[in-house]
Amino acid sequence: MDKLKIGIIGCGGIANQKHFPALKNNAELNEMTAFCDVIVERAEKAAEEFGAEGAKVYTDYRELLADPDVEVVHICTPNVSHSEIAIAAFAAKKHVYCEKPMSHNTEEAEKMTEAWKQSGMQFTIGYQNRFRPEVQNLHAACEKGELGDIYYGKAHAVRRRAVPTWGVFMDKQQQGGGPLIDIGTHALDITLWCMNNYEVDSVSGSVFCKLGGLPQAAEGNLFGPWDPETYEVEDSAMGYIKMKNGAAIHLEASWALNMLNSREASTTLCGTEAGAEIHSGMSYQKNELIYNRGRNGQLMEETISPTGSVAYFGGGGGEEGTIDCRQWLEAVQNGTQPLVKPEEALEVTRVLDAIYKSAAENKEIKF
Repeated sequence: MDKLKIGIIGCGGIANQKHFPALKNNAELNEMTAFCDVIVERAEKAAEEFGAEGAKVYTDYRELLADPDVEVVHICTPNVSHSEIAIAAFAAKKHVYCEKPMSHNTEEAEKMTEAWKQSGMQFTIGYQNRFRPEVQNLHAACEKGELGDIYYGKAHAVRRRAVPTWGVFMDKQQQGGGPLIDIGTHALDITLWCMNNYEVDSVSGSVFCKLGGLPQAAEGNLFGPWDPETYEVEDSAMGYIKMKNGAAIHLEASWALNMLNSREASTTLCGTEAGAEIHSGMSYQKNELIYNRGRNGQLMEETISPTGSVAYFGGGGGEEGTIDCRQWLEAVQNGTQPLVKPEEALEVTRVLDAIYKSAAENKEIKF
């Protein structure tokens, strides 16, 4: 089978730390033939380091999409541009892998979904944390009913001090939000996917902009002190999600919060037969999955400790990124469904958007 020809739109941090290494690790399935970035030097550098012979460089994504040789597009741009580029890519009959979140708001994500449905092309969103071994193990247990009726969950995305100080992360106009839309999206995706429950009834949220504007709060930040003058997004956000079957989810997300436990891309699930917790993030040396239940008259804990850790920006493509990329490329080649379905990613965006709206309007948002 011929290698898929990949075009990358956006050659910044997430492309270099996740997409380029993952695609390179699956070189037998693809070749990167086109690179686009508004800063031409970034695209040129990426083409030189990762591109196939004769790889093309663009500064306008429309020109890349007009390239008949490009079959698959990876969108690695700021959140607010996802919709515009994806819709144009579907119109150009390209398969689309879009970085998370699907979009910065519900309206744009719905437009993307509709364009995908009309195109007949493949579409997925970059929730690579589903491919971590402990998440796979927990999802399998949930599918088998080992936790029973899962009626309560927590989606954890808490950093004590790890505000990303590069790129446009603190720019609300380009990103649409801060930690909720950046890392809260991963935790919520894991939780909803394992619960296999996407029927939301209502959402209530609180959004806090308390520490971003304080120079002293930046002390000890993992990525160096941030500039309070350019910090435009929230530093933490909390959401309470009620499902139509009565289940509930508590979502917590922060880049900066005066809390000891830093727990990211993690979930807690409580079922009638057992519970489970995934521990990952900066407070943990390794990722853990812990099941808890009653057995033989006593409370028991069962622990699985797989190798590997969450791939943050400084951590390279990571095993889960490579696996995610492989299953995506194989889905395109075989015409099968990728693991991360667009409809699921759309629901994540709807919930995140509702948390922002609930906080702004100080009311519960009914779905």
